[in-house]
Amino acid sequence: MTQDVVIVTEAAALQVKDMMKHNEEEGAFLRVSVKGGGCSGLTYGMGFDHEVTEQDLQLEQFGVQILVNKEDAAILKGTKIDYKQSMMGGGFTIENPNAIASCGCGSSFRTATASGTPEEC
Repeated sequence: MTQDVVIVTEAAALQVKDMMKHNEEEGAFLRVSVKGGGCSGLTYGMGFDHEVTEQDLQLEQFGVQILVNKEDAAILKGTKIDYKQSMMGGGFTIENPNAIASCGCGSSFRTATASGTPEEC
């Protein structure tokens, strides 16, 4: 049940592990979050964390320990995080099946039940 809150692809997991090693964060958790902001009202957050709280769901995919706050779980359910490499460089992509609208730059979104706090672009 909690495994499908956030789906991290193998390519994304390998990139996260590389980033952890580069930043001397081995053993940290990857925290995936949602916060208010952006043109559409909600933005994604990803970062390293060392503390698990009772408000967190803990997942593990491809050897990466992932934390998601229980309040964010409904908004993120089914979200796929991938890493794409191209001639222009690489970057993480986030596909959220719950997003009903997103901004032109693709960095913010809203869902049918969560509109967040939209800001001017």
